[in-house]
Amino acid sequence: MASITDDLPPSEPPPPSGNIDTPFDSALSERYLVYALSTITARSLPDLRDGLKPVHRRLLWAMRAMRLDPSQGYKKSARVVGDVIGKFHPHGDTAVYDAMVRLAQDFSLRYPLVDGQGNFGNIDGDNAAAYRYTEARLTRVAIDLMQGLDEGTVDFKPTYNGEDEEPEIMPGLFPNLLANGASGIAVGMATNIPPHNAAEVIDAALLLIENPHAELAQLLEHVKGPDFPTGGLIVDGADTIAQAYATGRGSFRVRARFSTGRNDAGEWEADGLEKLPGGTWQLVISEIPYGVAKGKLIEQIAQLIADKKLPILDDVRDESAEDLRVVLVPKSRNVDPDILKESLFRLTELETRFALNLNVLDATRTPKVMGLHQLLTEWLQHQIIVLVRRSKHRIAKIDDRLELVAGYLIAFLNLDRVIEIIRTEDEPKTVMMAEFHLTDRQAEAILNMRLRSLRKLEEMELKREQEALAAEREELVKLVESPARQRTRLKRDLTALRTVYGPDTALGARRTTIAEAAPTRDIPLDAMIEKEPVTVILSKRGWIRAQRGHVTPDQWGEFKFKEGDELAFAAHAQTTDKLLVAASDGRFYTVGADKLPGGRGFGEPLRLMVDIDPDARIVALVPAQAEGRLLLASSSGHGFVANMAEVVAETRKGRNVVNLKPKAQLAVVRPIAADDDSVAVVGENRKLVVFPLAEIPVMTRGQGVMLQRYRDGGLSDAIAFPFAEGLSWAMGGDTGRTRTETDLAPWRVARGAAGRMPPTGFPRNNRFT
Repeated sequence: MASITDDLPPSEPPPPSGNIDTPFDSALSERYLVYALSTITARSLPDLRDGLKPVHRRLLWAMRAMRLDPSQGYKKSARVVGDVIGKFHPHGDTAVYDAMVRLAQDFSLRYPLVDGQGNFGNIDGDNAAAYRYTEARLTRVAIDLMQGLDEGTVDFKPTYNGEDEEPEIMPGLFPNLLANGASGIAVGMATNIPPHNAAEVIDAALLLIENPHAELAQLLEHVKGPDFPTGGLIVDGADTIAQAYATGRGSFRVRARFSTGRNDAGEWEADGLEKLPGGTWQLVISEIPYGVAKGKLIEQIAQLIADKKLPILDDVRDESAEDLRVVLVPKSRNVDPDILKESLFRLTELETRFALNLNVLDATRTPKVMGLHQLLTEWLQHQIIVLVRRSKHRIAKIDDRLELVAGYLIAFLNLDRVIEIIRTEDEPKTVMMAEFHLTDRQAEAILNMRLRSLRKLEEMELKREQEALAAEREELVKLVESPARQRTRLKRDLTALRTVYGPDTALGARRTTIAEAAPTRDIPLDAMIEKEPVTVILSKRGWIRAQRGHVTPDQWGEFKFKEGDELAFAAHAQTTDKLLVAASDGRFYTVGADKLPGGRGFGEPLRLMVDIDPDARIVALVPAQAEGRLLLASSSGHGFVANMAEVVAETRKGRNVVNLKPKAQLAVVRPIAADDDSVAVVGENRKLVVFPLAEIPVMTRGQGVMLQRYRDGGLSDAIAFPFAEGLSWAMGGDTGRTRTETDLAPWRVARGAAGRMPPTGFPRNNRFT
């Protein structure tokens, strides 16, 4: 017989025991939030009260437990790391040792907390030796940071396995957060705090104790800015620094220091310029920006030299010993040192930016970005709490001691009866407590007294101790009950600490200079080129080269060319010049004189450097001048004046400058001198006209205006000249003589005229030169 439940669908099996059915996205977000909070509060962000992350705090606590004080000997780093990961920090040994190495590096921490012996890395960027080869102990700074751990100043919590205890925070008065800085990346947030000068931070804290409402500007009179362990210069203005400290976010521009060392007064030499024999010089770098590896920096500079991206620099040498010394050798003594420095700041890590992000955990373990004022205020509040807790702990210790001293004094007053009770009673403790109204601790202490303590002198010492303890207790009670006394005591303690880390001490002297730099200037391209005179040679077949020095025109005939080739153009220039090459199709091309091959061979084809039309011929080769002008004329008789700066081409394809009529070509490209005021034009029909230069317009591009009118033929040549000096031309032959015609009135006409025959003796080729 069938059951009535046979037709019902089968029910789903119950979930296994211990499993919870929940949506995947909610489960994932919940667990990720737990991970994020753990990363933020227990790994990446420092606590503002002691400036430490848990791994650093546990390292110092473990080393303290091992009694690795500055006065004691070193112990193997492997032993320290083993204790830390075995008792307090259940993470990898590599992470713990890396944290320990950083605490020992005097180029990473402004005030190292670990005194390392052995290879703990260097500023070159080399890694530390393995922990089995190095040894360590605590520094005086670490002792100051942990001062008061045995005085009830902070709470302790169980370690991860519950077998031991560790402090939740370090109570010391040393301002470690700002003094040594911190960096870390958490989930969704990060922190980056530069090191500061401890004495300056203490001065700012003292100001806040006196005036809790002090303005940020007043604090910045003491805290000038970061004080990096590697020195260098901060070149930001006061407004930029103030804005960063006001909001807790910003950045500082850090530069290397160019210096040959300190003078007798202890001041840095001015510019790092080291003079050498023969008028040469070299630059010396004595400090590099914080966080930059010296070896990597030198490789970076050397690569610039190899890639010819910094042609004014010839060599870089590392001459460092105990002090950092990197030498930069310029290409020649004519290089501008300031240009070289500016170029290095732009192209290398000799200038970096240090981002400020004052993101820390406050007293409630909540991450927060704070300004300088808030950070110091909350740190002082923590120090007040530590002071009160230390005082209360001391009061409790005094009360315990006073209880025992009072019992001892009762015993001395009734010494014979006490001895009798001890000798005759089976339970002397109970009898004494009942007869003399003693507490259990007092009776137990009396029974544990030694016989030598029964002398009369001991009684007098106990009375003096009782009076001293009572007076100390009274002062401590007043301290606990009075905020004003607490501030006074904290001020006194900070002042005492400042003497240890003052600016006149070796450890406390400021290393980083705050010096606002001049506004960044544009470095001209020719500043990257060593300036040397050259003679540029262009052959008729288009081969170009640069001969060192200015070869005189009478020696141009000595230039050698390939068979069938000869000189077309030669010009004196500097390696920093740009050369204007004009083609017959009206296009202008630009070539850097420093890019030309040397003059030992035949050079290279110009057409490999710029894209000149194969059918066009080269008309002119002229070194460009910033204020220079050119007279441009086409074979059709049209022309105009162009500024050299406006015809410089930026690409290989050149720039179209002269628009030509059909079948016309660019015929004349001549520089115009500053005193030129007239123009002479001669046509292929041997007619000459002279007119004022002012009648020709200045244009960037175009066809121009009619210079001379022709019935047959076209323009042969044109030139600008001073009218008062007359018109000169070569006589021809090898004599090199010239003739000058000063009476030009017959040819002086308006622009665009047909003209008349030239003076007797004018060259038959219709050329002025």
